[in-house]
Amino acid sequence: MKLQRRTLLLTAVAGAASTLLAACGGGDDDTPIATLDNIVKIAQANPQFSTLVAAVVKADLAGALSGTDLLTVFAPTNAAFDSTAQALGLADGSALVNALPASALASVLLYHVVAGKNLSTGLTAGNVPTLYTFEGSKAPLALSLTGGVKLTDAVLTAATVISADIEASNGVIHVVDKVLVPPGVLNIVQMAQLNPLFSTLVTAVSATSDLGGVLSGTGPYTVFAPVNDAFAALPDGALTTLLAAPDGALRDILLYHVLAGAVKAAAVVALNKPASVPTALPGENITITSALKIEETFSTPASLVATDVIASNGVIHVIDRVLNPSYAV
Repeated sequence: MKLQRRTLLLTAVAGAASTLLAACGGGDDDTPIATLDNIVKIAQANPQFSTLVAAVVKADLAGALSGTDLLTVFAPTNAAFDSTAQALGLADGSALVNALPASALASVLLYHVVAGKNLSTGLTAGNVPTLYTFEGSKAPLALSLTGGVKLTDAVLTAATVISADIEASNGVIHVVDKVLVPPGVLNIVQMAQLNPLFSTLVTAVSATSDLGGVLSGTGPYTVFAPVNDAFAALPDGALTTLLAAPDGALRDILLYHVLAGAVKAAAVVALNKPASVPTALPGENITITSALKIEETFSTPASLVATDVIASNGVIHVIDRVLNPSYAV
């Protein structure tokens, strides 16, 4: 009888163990638990990131983005690269990757990366430091949660997250519809080309025989850049007349918006105002008032709409009026 009880007990224990093992997924026929790929492998497997992958390889960042450090990558699609390239006068995103030096590509790409694994539910509005270091600190993106997740870059344009929370073994990918432009990498003309608010200014500069080349050169320069609405406010027919003879009055007007040297907003504020400041147009000055308005002879003073768009060869300050030198337009 004792032997029978012992046999029954052992049978019961064995059955329970077998049931527990099956519940836990044990046994020779178990399906292995899927593991996540790293950020680079996920991008490589997705055709919409082929241009991004090519940029990562050229910039020698594949190792850093495949490591164990947790990262958040705002990943531009091929279409986003194509759009940026075409705004700069290039055929497509592949041409852009080929045109930019590896160091410039690395700066652009690191501007899309944030430390830590930041799922969409954990994002908060405000300045988000990226892994791109500029002037001794991590360059930020301005993150907004109004109308979706949006990121404003150094050229004052916004990218929208169009697909969120692609989880990787070393972080997370959020897909964005625009290449984010960092400070200090592209020149003044390129920065203007990438902001649609400056399309009329870009057209005007391109119409002259030399200013596009000058403002793409070493510099440094400061440009007070009028937005499209400022040009639209000129008298009827004035812009058409100026563009018809671009190396005359138009060139002078554009030079009147340029200062020698990189004069950032802090330096403008620090001026003993009202301050008469010489422009790149010989013999012509503008006046910075105590209210931080820009005065010249003929029109309503211009206001600073935005400041410190930092290019590789200077700085852009955005204004709402076209400045006129010693004659009216």
